[in-house]
Amino acid sequence: MLIGELATAAGLSREALRFYEQQGLIRARRLPNGYRDYPEEVLMLVQYIRTAQQLGFTLAEIGDRLPAIWDAPDPAPAVTEVLSAKLLEIDARIAALQALRQTLAERVLADCPLVAS
Repeated sequence: MLIGELATAAGLSREALRFYEQQGLIRARRLPNGYRDYPEEVLMLVQYIRTAQQLGFTLAEIGDRLPAIWDAPDPAPAVTEVLSAKLLEIDARIAALQALRQTLAERVLADCPLVAS
């Protein structure tokens, strides 16, 4: 599948696909004329990348975890493990933000907000 066909099927720009390729997330063969030729399964991979981004994963995180998912005989448990780890990370960030919020609220109510009580 040529880059234009993949872009249309995935709902992405050609530039986005080239960027994914530069980041090592997808690969294409080169035809004799130099055009990129993507295997059909790259469409599913691009859809996974977009979904993972929507769920808060960075491209670096996606790239780090992609081989374990892609190479697994049954990717469902591998995806569940990755999502569970991300959920724990988000919960830790929420807890840290709540603690920071509490500290700020205490400082706002203090006689001198710059001095910890």
